Amino acid sequence: MSSSNSLVKPEAVDGRSFRNETLVGLKCLRCERSYKLDDPHIDCGLGCRTCLDEGFPVGLRCEYAPESKMTIDREKTGMFRFSSKLPFHDFPSLGEGGTALVSLPGLASQAGVEQVFIKNEGQNPTGSHKDRMSPLAVARAIDAGFSKVVCSSSGNAGASLASYAARAGVQCCVIASTDISAQWANAIRLTGCELQMVADDQRWPLTEKMVQEEGWFPITNYWFTPIGSNPFGIEGYKTIAHEIAEQLRQSPPTVVVVPTCRGDVLLGLWRGFVEAQEARFIDSLPRLVAVEPGARLELVLAGSDYRSVFKVADNSMTSIDGGTATYQSFKALQATSGSAVSVGAAAVISAQRTLAEQGLHLELSSASSLAGLWRLAEGARLHRSDRVVLIGTSHGYKEPPEAAATSSTRSCN
Repeated sequence: MSSSNSLVKPEAVDGRSFRNETLVGLKCLRCERSYKLDDPHIDCGLGCRTCLDEGFPVGLRCEYAPESKMTIDREKTGMFRFSSKLPFHDFPSLGEGGTALVSLPGLASQAGVEQVFIKNEGQNPTGSHKDRMSPLAVARAIDAGFSKVVCSSSGNAGASLASYAARAGVQCCVIASTDISAQWANAIRLTGCELQMVADDQRWPLTEKMVQEEGWFPITNYWFTPIGSNPFGIEGYKTIAHEIAEQLRQSPPTVVVVPTCRGDVLLGLWRGFVEAQEARFIDSLPRLVAVEPGARLELVLAGSDYRSVFKVADNSMTSIDGGTATYQSFKALQATSGSAVSVGAAAVISAQRTLAEQGLHLELSSASSLAGLWRLAEGARLHRSDRVVLIGTSHGYKEPPEAAATSSTRSCN
């Protein structure tokens, strides 16, 4: 398997270019404007310049040559198996990807569907799905000539980025709120990462200052109306879809339920399933269902402006809380004939306990996928023939016992 200990030369790894030669640029999700890979705007963290000028913050996605197809390199492991459709052939690795897809027949019977599985992303090196984003985002920073990366996070994203930046030998700063848990703060600092703790409403302004005035490469979004995380990093989430398509090739999923904040995972899953369909691993796209702690995307799908500020009273699921939505979330749901459901703390606490009784201890926000399945079943929004995959974004061992009420592991999906 190809796995670099350190990426220090943007032009080459192991004697060859580590940028995928079929990667031709980036494209806006809304207006479809194309950007060249050397356009300095694509690394400033503000998405499409044209849409932003029109008042619409919108992210970009990687664009590959038409002849590029998703293939599986069975001599490699983890995410490297799908590098044919990733922006880089090589990237700093800690062994991410290849997570288990666990069958839950009892929950399938309970929900009245054919099958239920959970994709256990807590098996990644730092315990969450963020380990699929960090290596590719760090690789892009190096590719673009940056030597230092920054993100705003008080949880999964910060711990993951700190680890992968350390792996690559890149300077890292994580900007966290002052109530970051001691576990997270210690994990971040041990990597050698700089941890700055500020008032919650100061995290994005500080990130913006460091990006625009001090030359840091942004991994996470810092715009008030968010667009999502680094587009090269989001490409890593496609491999979740690639793995599911491979693992369930004989009976592919019809519904995939995703804990959602800003929709990075939604976008990655949509694009990954499109590529799997093009490669004939699946015949049709599964319906993506976003699970939220309050109605945001539900309202956007019903006609509300995605740029609105929505009222979300329940903040117990702090990895997916907040009052904003993104265009990329709306686009992914629209493209897959998907939907969104909101769930409350009581249902999610029950879901966390139910999954633990199946041997799966998930972070509270991660367990919301099962609570979302229950909501779908209650609303008669499932079919008996449905095959459902729940995305378990993070394990719960790092979550403080009081998390059901006061968890501070903020890290949007």
